[in-house]
Amino acid sequence: MATSPANPTYPTQPAGPAGSSGTSVNRHPHWWQLRAIRVGALVTLLALSGLVILALVRRQTGTEGFLVGLGLATLPVPLLVAAFRWLDRVAPGPWRNLVFAFAWGACAAALIAIVANSFATQWIATATADPTSADTLGATVIAPIVEETAKAAAVLLVFLFRRSDFTGVVDGFVIAGVTATGFAFTENILYLGNAFGTDQLSGESGLASVTAATFFVRVVMSPFAHPLFTVLTGIGFGIAALSGERHTARRVLVPLVGLLLAMGTHAFWNGSASFGEYGFFVVYATFMLPVFGLLTWLAVWLRRRELAVVRAELPAYVVAGWLTAAEPFALGSMRARTLARDYAAYHLGRPAGRAVVAYETYATSLALLRHRAHRGRARADFAVRERELLDALWERREVARPALAYAARVTAPVVLPLPYAAYGPFHTAYTAYRMPGTAYGPPTGPAYPSYNPYRT
Repeated sequence: MATSPANPTYPTQPAGPAGSSGTSVNRHPHWWQLRAIRVGALVTLLALSGLVILALVRRQTGTEGFLVGLGLATLPVPLLVAAFRWLDRVAPGPWRNLVFAFAWGACAAALIAIVANSFATQWIATATADPTSADTLGATVIAPIVEETAKAAAVLLVFLFRRSDFTGVVDGFVIAGVTATGFAFTENILYLGNAFGTDQLSGESGLASVTAATFFVRVVMSPFAHPLFTVLTGIGFGIAALSGERHTARRVLVPLVGLLLAMGTHAFWNGSASFGEYGFFVVYATFMLPVFGLLTWLAVWLRRRELAVVRAELPAYVVAGWLTAAEPFALGSMRARTLARDYAAYHLGRPAGRAVVAYETYATSLALLRHRAHRGRARADFAVRERELLDALWERREVARPALAYAARVTAPVVLPLPYAAYGPFHTAYTAYRMPGTAYGPPTGPAYPSYNPYRT
């Protein structure tokens, strides 16, 4: 098992590509191992699934119902995606993972659910000659199993094939939530489009319409329902990602437990409609809202914990010379990170701002990597991954360091926290920052203070 050294090596010239050596080895991968082939196959699969699901939904709702459902179902999507992006801001994953997760949920998972649910419900109705019981069984048993399994497939694929991007509970939280958001988007189009078609036949309109009632229940009251279920699966995969390579049983069983919890929660929610006249509202108030509040608290706690890990782990790289003394504090504060990005963009343009964001992301990944190593959960490629992250930081240091120094100078507390006060280099650095008469508040207006670290 790989572990981290007590003191990182001192910076040298950036190494070449990971795994490179003096001798070149000609390796010709099989055609199915080529990245272009895999990406093309995945895009083709999702595109075909999207076309099929589009045709199926439009056939059930009609063109006008589809357009109404599409417009109404879009409303909660930006809010949900923004919430998961907020959680992911400390160590943001690549956009391609989120795009894949949303597309899988909206296309592939939705198609699997529509086909499998319809087939299973019709089979039960034919076998039992009781369509009503078949519908109830389909909603409370078949649908949760099929839908949660289909959504969990996206989390599994990212876990297996984007392992370097899937490093903990936050990543599982985000990937699962975005996948479920895409699934709910397609499902809402179907439900709202069918409701609109019912209103067209009955002549109902306004607040008394089926469309208004469906919109209130699915979009206003419970837009978080599907993300809530699938996030339980994502948490299971996140715990598996934190487990050591020797803990094979834990890496397999914990995601399965998360999936079972997602199915059970989903089944309980779907079955609430059969609990009596007010069963739905009782389950909503006594179960759904508390679970939603608990997961929201967990998300906020995870975000703060990542920042604490950054502040605790990065000082080792200050001693080794990879980082400056001010950086662990600045990188462990979202306010300082935002200020550094804006400061670099103001003085050097948007590319500099993006470089600072990349620097912050690599530094956070480095801190989380070292934290896992300290807990004995590093993978065999720890040393290679650490060097890749350090080289990425070293390449961007000329742009990022002055911006982070400015952000630390502006946001540094008057009294240093104990870990920094006890750490020699930090005490010296922050004493130097506290020059008499310096204003520490954020700049007001477009003009920044006369201090400009980019001027040499």
